[in-house]
Amino acid sequence: MQYSDPEYPIIRFDWAVSIHDISGIILLISYIIFIIGNIFTPNGSQYLFRIRGYFQNVTRQARYYSFGMFKGEKPPFEITKSNKFNPLQRFSYVFIMYISMPVIIITGLMLLYPEYLLHGVFGTFALHTTDIIHVVLGFIVSLFFVVHVYFCSIGSRPLSNYISMFNGYHEKH
Repeated sequence: MQYSDPEYPIIRFDWAVSIHDISGIILLISYIIFIIGNIFTPNGSQYLFRIRGYFQNVTRQARYYSFGMFKGEKPPFEITKSNKFNPLQRFSYVFIMYISMPVIIITGLMLLYPEYLLHGVFGTFALHTTDIIHVVLGFIVSLFFVVHVYFCSIGSRPLSNYISMFNGYHEKH
């Protein structure tokens, strides 16, 4: 929607708006299912971490991703069924799923119904601020997706990490 050009449309703007709105509703429903699933299943424990020593662990994992994996080093944290995220993954998923997604959904609803939520409560300035927050977080989530696709492409076999992304469990190398 950001780069729509009425003279050379890839997709008509009104269609883009409708697709975006419908996708937002689907995202809301999916997110509710995700939260309920993490409350009532053991999967929610995958997103918990201790603050103490966490920065050092994230740094070790980032160093491995930046240099170690290209030198054939062993990963600093073993992936197991009870611990399926390394510290950097855990931080990324917590940031995306428990911070970014709720804010994107809330700002999306505020932009979908501005007459009720923005103008009525916060005034017109809030529309611009809400839009900026929504777009910036949308960009960050899109970047997260691109990084996801990249990391999936560097598995031990061509499709092994893509399979891990869908079933949630990493294949041992």
